[in-house]
Amino acid sequence: MVDKNEIIKKLSSGDMKLHEIEKFTSNVKESVDIRREYIETISAGSLDNVAHYSLDMEEAVKKNIENPVGTIQIPVGVAGPLKVQGEYAKGDFYVPLATSEGALVASVNRGCSLITQAGGVTTRIISDKMTRAPVIKAESVIKALEIKTWIEDNFHILKETAESTTSHGKLLKIDPILVVGSYLYPRFVYSTGDSMGMNMVTIATEKALDLLQKKTGAHVVALSGNVCVDKKPSALNMVEGRGKTMIAEIVIPAEMVKQKLKTTPQAVVEVNVAKNLVGSAIAGSMGFNAHYANMIGALFLATGQDEAHVVEGSMGITTAEEQNGDLYFAVTLPDVPLATFGGGTRLETARECLEIMDVYGAGKVQKFAEIVAATVLAGELSLLGALASGHLARAHKDLGRG
Repeated sequence: MVDKNEIIKKLSSGDMKLHEIEKFTSNVKESVDIRREYIETISAGSLDNVAHYSLDMEEAVKKNIENPVGTIQIPVGVAGPLKVQGEYAKGDFYVPLATSEGALVASVNRGCSLITQAGGVTTRIISDKMTRAPVIKAESVIKALEIKTWIEDNFHILKETAESTTSHGKLLKIDPILVVGSYLYPRFVYSTGDSMGMNMVTIATEKALDLLQKKTGAHVVALSGNVCVDKKPSALNMVEGRGKTMIAEIVIPAEMVKQKLKTTPQAVVEVNVAKNLVGSAIAGSMGFNAHYANMIGALFLATGQDEAHVVEGSMGITTAEEQNGDLYFAVTLPDVPLATFGGGTRLETARECLEIMDVYGAGKVQKFAEIVAATVLAGELSLLGALASGHLARAHKDLGRG
């Protein structure tokens, strides 16, 4: 083995790359420590806190991280109990939220309290899919349309080929197949079980494209042509859905709105229309809501989800109506990629947070999705109530949040 100081010297001179350290050390922890020490020598501060972790880094470097120097820590709070009346999630749950935004957990917790007092939130999964959409270059629009027709006529062959790469993924459809000039964008749509499924559908689609190229002579420019649409806000995903498409709803008696939120159903409805609907429309926003990203982001960080998909989870529509004097309140989330198996969920802290809700592992993703939708409703309801009553700034001030 090479001496630690010799490795740092080689890194400083450029004779060794960061990813090559493992070749000259006996274990991953030693590599992590040396890499971190090197970074400290070229930076203005120390990484004392980054150095402390309980994760099994030997396992993490296999699938979750490259060039590790340690871990970061984000406070995790719990909100609840949250009563959920779902198809898969039934009962009271405590929800872990990882955030450094003061007042967020308190706000969600207030929504949980109101929901539970009102008898619980109804949740349903409307659809479940993951997508990959390559971009194909044809010689002309005529040739592009010929390829489009071949895909439509031979879907069953492409399906069999794609599914040969996975025991869990199923190709549901290839739609839409968009033609722009001589470019072709077929959107492969899959079900992926308890895995979020991006890697799964990428590998499956690549296999199907190999067949497509052999049969039609199509030129694949890129495996992803951005019609997926992955990790970006998208009108297509708003309409078609991606990941889990979920709705959560509740009817709250007017007296509970008055007692818990210090406002009225009418005031909440007005704030929702003026802010979430009209305000979002005039801004050209695809998020017709107050702050879905707050709850989605905190849940994602706590449970090992792909944090880049927070942008997709931020889209959605909040509905508020007065029904016989009471408040009908609902959140619709068209695009929330989730997993309870694989990826970041295999990290020890993520697994523990998922286990708080009993949603870790195979067969649990639908239950998790319904809890996520209910949590978003809790946070959204609490914030709109605070805005309707004029308590938002006061809550932050009282909690010492600057």
